[in-house]
Amino acid sequence: MQKISNYQLFVLTILFQIGTTIIFGFASAAGRDAWISMLISTLIGIFIISVYLVLMRLHPGLTLVEWYPKQFGKWLGTPIAWLYPLYQIYGGGRMLADLQDLVPTTILPRTPPIFFLTVLMLVIAYGVYLGIETFGRVGEFLLPFFLVLFCTEIILLISSGVVHAENLFPIAGEGLERVLKPIWPVGLTQTFGETVQFAMIWPLVEQQDKIVKTTLFATILTGTVLTLSNIFAISVFGEITFQRSTYPLYSLIREISLADFIENLDAIGVLYFVVTAFFKISLHLFCSIRAIQLLTNSKNSRQFILPVIISSLFMGLTMTDNVASHINGVHMKILAPYFTIPLWFVFPSMLLVVALIRQKLFNQNKG
Repeated sequence: MQKISNYQLFVLTILFQIGTTIIFGFASAAGRDAWISMLISTLIGIFIISVYLVLMRLHPGLTLVEWYPKQFGKWLGTPIAWLYPLYQIYGGGRMLADLQDLVPTTILPRTPPIFFLTVLMLVIAYGVYLGIETFGRVGEFLLPFFLVLFCTEIILLISSGVVHAENLFPIAGEGLERVLKPIWPVGLTQTFGETVQFAMIWPLVEQQDKIVKTTLFATILTGTVLTLSNIFAISVFGEITFQRSTYPLYSLIREISLADFIENLDAIGVLYFVVTAFFKISLHLFCSIRAIQLLTNSKNSRQFILPVIISSLFMGLTMTDNVASHINGVHMKILAPYFTIPLWFVFPSMLLVVALIRQKLFNQNKG
């Protein structure tokens, strides 16, 4: 079984959490206060992820899909566990649907989406075939590139003279209701709740005692990057343009213009958006395949790669006709309230209560 280092866990966690969240302005409903919504989402997200980490400590060596049968029994726990790999396949397809609209809109307007999505999925399939260690090594190389590019973007924006801090004021001028609205469910499910999937990866980390610190530090850094992205997008565009833009954080890069020399950086922006989306899709599907292997008691997971990849690609290509319905359609109206919230919050909370009670009873009987 392949293992990854704590640093590799760190980079994979950041790249997964950022994912396509950095493409869309999910907190834009809060207007100029979107950065506050993102900051609060991060703080609550740290608490939620801490619950997942407590569950990991209560189930040493076991993965997410093994927690439920252990605590709820085979007949109840196994069906619940199966929901996770199925939803992860959908999650991979949803990320593909994000790229299906973004890439043709930006750098490849004449390229059929099926072409570049198929190529992307072939690369992901090869990565999954090679194993989690491969993603960890690639992440080690790409995360510094991503962070340097992000810092360079901020410096160039400031140097271009397009940043207007006054656009951030008045802070919470329209009350807390508008600030809190984007937090639930989008702010928590899109970025932080999905981190429960790393319970499929945590048993593969070499230094188990450092997983908690590594994961929480990565979450803090993710929240910082997303909060700063919103601050600069609002400062540059102002509230109205920020709210109306489909890709506010991508549009931000297009505003860079320095001495009529450094400009038209659209391709670079799309590049690092695609990088984070690539890792999120890859980890969705890797976790799904690993979960299916464990649930079916199979010795080899590679037999599941092709069916999972094809299923996710089909979903990505057929999920939606336009970006508006993709963001606000079936996912927000049906899947988020009836599937995402139970899988990310309700079931883990129930699992934690049952695990703590059973542990207490066991300790009492032992004493």
